[in-house]
Amino acid sequence: MIKVIASILFITLLTTDIYGHVYIEKMEPKRDRIHSARKVIDSFSTLKNSKPSSVNSVKSMFENAKISGQIKSIYASYDYKSTNDTYATAIGAILKYELGEFNGFNLATAIYTSHDIALATGNNEARNPELSSSKGNYTEIAEAYVNYKYKGLNIRLGRQELNTPLADSDEISMNKNSFEAYIMTYDFKDFELMTGNIQTWQGYDAGLDTPWKKAGKDGTNLIGLSYSETLELNIWAYNITGETNSFYFDGGFTYNFNKNIAIHTMVQFLEQKELDNSGIETSIYGGLFEFIAYGFGLNVAYNKALTKSGKRSFSGLGGGALFTSMDTRILDDITQNEDTEALVFGFVYEVQSFNFLYANGNFTNSSQHVKEQDIGAEYHISKELLVACILVMQEDKTNFDWNRLQLMLNYNF
Repeated sequence: MIKVIASILFITLLTTDIYGHVYIEKMEPKRDRIHSARKVIDSFSTLKNSKPSSVNSVKSMFENAKISGQIKSIYASYDYKSTNDTYATAIGAILKYELGEFNGFNLATAIYTSHDIALATGNNEARNPELSSSKGNYTEIAEAYVNYKYKGLNIRLGRQELNTPLADSDEISMNKNSFEAYIMTYDFKDFELMTGNIQTWQGYDAGLDTPWKKAGKDGTNLIGLSYSETLELNIWAYNITGETNSFYFDGGFTYNFNKNIAIHTMVQFLEQKELDNSGIETSIYGGLFEFIAYGFGLNVAYNKALTKSGKRSFSGLGGGALFTSMDTRILDDITQNEDTEALVFGFVYEVQSFNFLYANGNFTNSSQHVKEQDIGAEYHISKELLVACILVMQEDKTNFDWNRLQLMLNYNF
């Protein structure tokens, strides 16, 4: 019955004549574009960080503290072709407490929690564990940091959210990733330099049954330079100890013909060298092209991995930066031992408070051909409250084909 209700809600959301805003922003000379279907879905429930109040005493730091967060409920099911279907419904929250900023210093902490709703969750082999772990509940002090800011310099020490090409929060499910890290950033005009070290991480991609996993044998060292104005540019280097040294680059531009019509094009490159016989070694290149007109966007993305026998790729600590990354399938899944390519095309549409996504991806090498289709939509009931859904249909030419449905109600405060 729950699956029937979920399907009805999904169809209703797609066919309701409502309007919205997310993926295609209004055409302005300078703005960030989203580079993959996965990032579009990731953005559905993003909780934006608030700026702490500037105060003139330690006492005022507490008097001007801010409480912010998110309340979220998700239903997620898998309908398999040849094995038991699974489903779960969970309710969860992010609760963040942040002190005011005094002489550049402030502190913050946040709890991430989610709990399965027993009456709407499968039992035993019918349970979907990706929302709240196999135990049915998940609670972590996911953020706890001290921050110092002086002009363009920012230093943050402790558990925190990160969004870099190979280490990102990936808010695609119930529990986003966070990192125990020591990070310094410096902003100069339109450039941002980031460097630091990640020790451990937790969340959806790290695995909810084993929180705070090591980010490499002895952590991950990273440095990156980003530029955004008329051009986009990202250059990053990662030393994921005991696993790989990775170099990442992407660059491109958005050209506005007028306020309603634009093109967006990007290229990317990822080079990985193995450490300690980890087997992580590959070269991946790719491109993205998008045409946007009056809230409607057509896009195509391509990636190719050049991988030797016995080697594989690694998208890092999170969902990864590749242009062809989708809700579930990413190029990593089939890059082992041979060259692999991915081609994704689709479209997005936004008008006022309604947003729609369709993406069709093919992941192929000499021995495998996996196809995934993503259909997603979101509607902003108000500035704080939204409802979103994603239907994923995957075919891998075996008996393990499946459909995935996720419905989400999200309130940010």
